[in-house]
Amino acid sequence: MATSPKTKAKTVLSLFWLFTALLLVLSGCGSAKEGAQAAAKAAGAGSAGVQDRQEQAPVKLNIADISTNPVLRTAVSKGFFEKYGIEAKLVTFATPAEGINSLFIKQADIAWGADFPILNAVSKGEFAIIASTGTSTEQNAKQWKLFVRDEIGKPEDLKGKKLSFLRGTFLSYLWDEYLAEHGLALDDVKLIGQGGSDEAYIALKKGEVDAVWVSGAAMVAKFEAAEGVRQLTDMSQTKVRIGSQIVAPEALIRERPEAVANFLRALDEASRFVKENPQEVADILYKEVKQPRESTLKDLEVLNWNVDFTEAAYESLTRQKKYMVENGIIEKDFELKDKIKLEFLREVLPDRVTLTP
Repeated sequence: MATSPKTKAKTVLSLFWLFTALLLVLSGCGSAKEGAQAAAKAAGAGSAGVQDRQEQAPVKLNIADISTNPVLRTAVSKGFFEKYGIEAKLVTFATPAEGINSLFIKQADIAWGADFPILNAVSKGEFAIIASTGTSTEQNAKQWKLFVRDEIGKPEDLKGKKLSFLRGTFLSYLWDEYLAEHGLALDDVKLIGQGGSDEAYIALKKGEVDAVWVSGAAMVAKFEAAEGVRQLTDMSQTKVRIGSQIVAPEALIRERPEAVANFLRALDEASRFVKENPQEVADILYKEVKQPRESTLKDLEVLNWNVDFTEAAYESLTRQKKYMVENGIIEKDFELKDKIKLEFLREVLPDRVTLTP
C-alpha cells in the first residue's frame, strides 16, 4: 500500500524531533560530566593548595645569640634556616648566658651556651639539651685571656682585689678553680658581676675592677690596647675546659618536633659552610655587626663548632654539674640523663651521636 506524501512528512518531522531530543539529552549528560570533573578538579586543586601552604608555612623561631657568633648569623644570612622551613629571628644578647635565661620569659625559643648556664637552666625549668656544639680544645682555651691592672704581677697578687665576672656565665667557676690552683679562695677576693665584656672593659680602665677574663679576637685586641692593663695568663694554663650545648623548651620539643630536627639540619649545614668559607663569613659579620674582618678570621681559625653529642660532652656536663651541686648553685639535684633528648640529633645526624646517656 502506497504511503501518502502527508504521512511521509509527519514521519520525517517525528524523526527530526526525536533526534533533536536525543542530542539534547546527550549534550546535557556530557555537560554534567564535564561540570562534575571540573568541580572535582577545582576541589582537588584547592585541597592541594591548602596542603602546600601548610607544608610551606615557615615555623617562626626566636634564636638567642651573641653578635660575634658566626654560625647562626651565617645560617640566617645564607638561607639555611629558610631552606628547612624556619623563619629565624636572632635575638642578640651580651652573653650566651643572657640568651639562655631569656628562655624563661619566652623571649627566645632556642639558645646555646656553656655547660654552666645550660645546667642552671635545665635544673630550674622545663628545658632539655638537644645537642652539643663541641668541647674546648687547648686552642679554644687559649682564647680566654686574663687581663689585669699593671700592678698585678702574679696570681697571688689578686688577693683582696676586685675580680670581674659576667653574670650567669661559667666565669665564677673559672675564678674559683684558678684561685685554688694558686692557694687562694673566693673568700680572698671580691667578685663583681657585670653584664658584658664592654662593661668590664670600662670598669678595668677606671680601676673599678682589677682583673677580667676576655675572649674573642676583637675584644682581646681592645683590652691589649688599653693603657695600664696587661695579660697575666690564659685559660689553657688552668685545668678548666668547658663544653657548649644547645637547649630548647620541652614544649617546643613536644609540639614542633620537626622544627627541632630541621633546626639541627640547618645549623649543621651552616657550621660546615663557616669552616669552608671563612672570607665570606668575615664579610657577613662585617656587614651585619661591623666586626673587623681580621678579627673574624682569627676567631674562625680556632672555631670548634660541631653539631654532635660525644662522651666528652657528657663528661663535661657531669663535671660541671657536680661542681654546681656541691657549691649550692644548683639547689635541687636532678638526673642529667633526664635532661638530654637526642632523638632529633640521632634522626638528622646519627653518626654524630657517639654516646647515649
